[in-house]
Amino acid sequence: MGRLFGTDGVRGIANTELTCEIEFQMGKAGAYVLAEESRHTPRIVIGKDTRRSGDMLEKALAAGICSAGAEAVFLGVISTPAVAYLTRLYEADAGVVISASHNPAEFNGIKYFNSKGYKLSDSIEERIESIILDKSESLPNPSGEMVGTVTEKSDASDNYISFLKKTIECSFDGLKIALDCANGASYKTAPRVFKELGAEVLVINDNPDGININKNCGSTHMSMLKSFVTDNGCDMGFAFDGDADRVLAVDSNGYVVDGDKIMGIIGLEMKKQNKLSHNTIVATVMSNLGLDIMAGNNGLHLEKTKVGDRYVLEQMLNCGYV
Repeated sequence: MGRLFGTDGVRGIANTELTCEIEFQMGKAGAYVLAEESRHTPRIVIGKDTRRSGDMLEKALAAGICSAGAEAVFLGVISTPAVAYLTRLYEADAGVVISASHNPAEFNGIKYFNSKGYKLSDSIEERIESIILDKSESLPNPSGEMVGTVTEKSDASDNYISFLKKTIECSFDGLKIALDCANGASYKTAPRVFKELGAEVLVINDNPDGININKNCGSTHMSMLKSFVTDNGCDMGFAFDGDADRVLAVDSNGYVVDGDKIMGIIGLEMKKQNKLSHNTIVATVMSNLGLDIMAGNNGLHLEKTKVGDRYVLEQMLNCGYV
């Protein structure tokens, strides 16, 4: 696999490229680097999507974390954004997601969050890589009562759903909403959120079997949701990917509302409400020229970063954008 980290963590075919040995080393090195300043027993929360290899890699990762003297906390099947939020809520030293996002089931991956719920900086990723691949630092091997433990949080999904509902200031009563959960991490939480906010919810691809995640469904295969929305007279539809850190929408006519359009809709509405800091939308260089034209025609400023949500977030934090 060469150097380990890509634009969004470490990925590969599970058990051949992304092996349990690598996962163990990622757990041990990650726990050491991310919790070395801690004056308490470090805690690292772990979430996963629905891939069959998730259980295997979760246990290997936890073994590495425990071998570094840290506590591994299993959150179960849950989305990437949930892990970012719950890392802060539970005051953990780090969070980890075991997922290969929108890729087929045979792939899997690992991505770390720091204690603030943000993706790791390049320098920290390079240090973890160097420890694993170059043996640049000697890691401690605690024993006896200093060995780490494994615990579980059974209410992780409830905590995340409660947070999501608090971000909404209105009711969804009267809306008929279709969801494509990609047989992935959102298959339980997404329908619950929309139902508890008052919408009538119709769901497809919410029966994961470990190998059908992203298979001809979800945000990378929109044709099923487009037909489902129009066939059932829905007001709109949303399609997630395997770990539910991306979403695309479908309008009532079955037309896809892509990421650039979603950012435009949100940006224009926030500008109207005087909530758009510096009247700026932050996107990546992958955004279409149409977004630039829309911004110019509506008094919006558009800033573009390298590909990767962490670079978007870094720019937002550095400049005070929303």
